[in-house]
Amino acid sequence: MSNTPKDKNISEESKEVLENIMEELEQEAAEKAAEKESEEKVSEEKNEASEKTEDVKTSDKTEDVKPEEKTSEKPEKAEEAPKKKNPFARKEKKDPLKEKVDELNDKVMRQMAEFDNFRKRTEKEKAQMFEQGQSNVLEKLLPVIDNFERGLATVPEDEKDGAFADGMNKIYKQIVKQLEDLGVTPIEAVGKEFDPNLHNAVMQVESEEFESGIVAQELQKGYMFHDTVLRHSMVAVSQ
Repeated sequence: MSNTPKDKNISEESKEVLENIMEELEQEAAEKAAEKESEEKVSEEKNEASEKTEDVKTSDKTEDVKPEEKTSEKPEKAEEAPKKKNPFARKEKKDPLKEKVDELNDKVMRQMAEFDNFRKRTEKEKAQMFEQGQSNVLEKLLPVIDNFERGLATVPEDEKDGAFADGMNKIYKQIVKQLEDLGVTPIEAVGKEFDPNLHNAVMQVESEEFESGIVAQELQKGYMFHDTVLRHSMVAVSQ
């Protein structure tokens, strides 16, 4: 099936959306990496400053203590100081990059679903249009079949075996066979109960053979095209 201009526009639009997604992801990833590197650098500087300060305090305390006190007194276990929260610790928060990716991914999935629905709807409409056009052509051939049947019915009995009548009969059978291959079948009428969906009653007749409401005579043959009535049967219904 060839792509329509509308299909190409949708494909180009999807491609452009994907390219925009990739550009935005790369840009945001670069910004995120720069921000993380800056935070790590500041944290390292603070830790180094804190370590230097602790070293200075430790050395001052060591100088003030006498040697005797160091040897005679047992060091007491220092009370564990409560853990302080690191002011430079990164707070948990929603990742804007992930949210943006999820949003763009959802947008692309929606567009793909809409395109798939459009494709299915277009194929269905094309099939319906083709079947409708085929039905119109076949309906125009039905009068030709009627004329063949009327002409063959008027051939005298002694001429039915002649070359001309035999040739006309073969052409008629060939056309009927081609119609059957296309899905065109005649509607059964005589002896069947009248059905307004299949039959078109044009008159009522008295009949000893059939009960009331039964088709007693077929005035014009009707045809079906698959499951659709191509032409209703013109019939006479018994009273």
